[in-house]
Amino acid sequence: MTRRPAPPLPPPKARRRLRETAALTQTQLASRVGVTPGTVRAWESGRTTPRGRKREAYAKLLKTLADEETARQTTRTPRPEEDSAPETAPETAPAPSTPSKPTAKPQPEPVPEARPAPVALTPAQAFDALYEFGAPALVRQTYLLTGRREQAREAVERAFQTAWEHWPEVARDRDPVGWVRATAYEYALSPWQRLRPRHRHPEPPPADPGDRTLLNTLLRLPPRHRRTLVLYDGVGLDLPETAAETEASTPTAANRLLRAREAVAGRLPALADPQVLHRRLAELASNERLGAARPHAVRGDGERRARFWTRAAIAFTAALIGTTALTVRTAPTHYEPPVSPGQAVRGVPPRVAQGSLSDEELELRHKLRDQLQHGPERLSPRLE
Repeated sequence: MTRRPAPPLPPPKARRRLRETAALTQTQLASRVGVTPGTVRAWESGRTTPRGRKREAYAKLLKTLADEETARQTTRTPRPEEDSAPETAPETAPAPSTPSKPTAKPQPEPVPEARPAPVALTPAQAFDALYEFGAPALVRQTYLLTGRREQAREAVERAFQTAWEHWPEVARDRDPVGWVRATAYEYALSPWQRLRPRHRHPEPPPADPGDRTLLNTLLRLPPRHRRTLVLYDGVGLDLPETAAETEASTPTAANRLLRAREAVAGRLPALADPQVLHRRLAELASNERLGAARPHAVRGDGERRARFWTRAAIAFTAALIGTTALTVRTAPTHYEPPVSPGQAVRGVPPRVAQGSLSDEELELRHKLRDQLQHGPERLSPRLE
């Protein structure tokens, strides 16, 4: 039995544009598809991809929105008239033939040299090209978010390792550098980074006092505001792309950007102009010597980490199966009542049930009756 192919979906940016063109909020679209607004936000940012029935419902809704947009454009734009057929030149009578000088034999036109077809890159070569192109800039951008050189370098390397694990998806993405950038920013701004031992030891600040003040101002911003400021004024993304990468709506991203600019301008009035702020962020990132590892080393580390976790998962599964089998093998199949603890019996044991006495019991009874017992006499009731 073959599975039905999944319906195609437009790119993440086109999904967001169709929703905004139809004047729908993420909450309204989520209610129509049957998911949460956070899921729609992840679909529009490209972080996740819908599957199964949710994908079919989402694709059907987007197709409906696209058809409505096409219908609106058709009704607003007048239909262009068909181009008239080109006028044909009037036929003329052939000129009389006159003797002329013999013409030279036409030379054959030179055949253009065939250009070699472009050679398709292997996945490893494509990954290395992407890494060499985007890694240096991503390390500098991540340094603006964290203020730590080693953490920025590690975040970018981990992001590229994740991209190598999901390479078919990243290779088909319209903006693979943006895919890696979003992953690196998520790793760098993770709250778990504060629990690492090296986070307790601060790194040396920049040598220039102006760079040091600007970096401290950036680090005082909330992580979301800092990320929005770096993406918009540092990287140069537009507002919808910044909102999609930060998984926020466009008004929310604009509000975060304005507040971040106000905070920076409050401490550094000279950076109130966005152009000056963009230039200073670029200078701050460029003044630091932030190198990146070689692409083959990053791929090798990612593959070793993937193998380690795969083997750890296999070992854990095998241990769990073995423990379960041992428990089933040794567990009792019926209830066994617990044995009462023993106790010492002194003197004549009480009779547990009626019956004839044994010889020893008869002999002991006669002995007790015949011998005089010391102590007060036994009183017996009588009538007066």
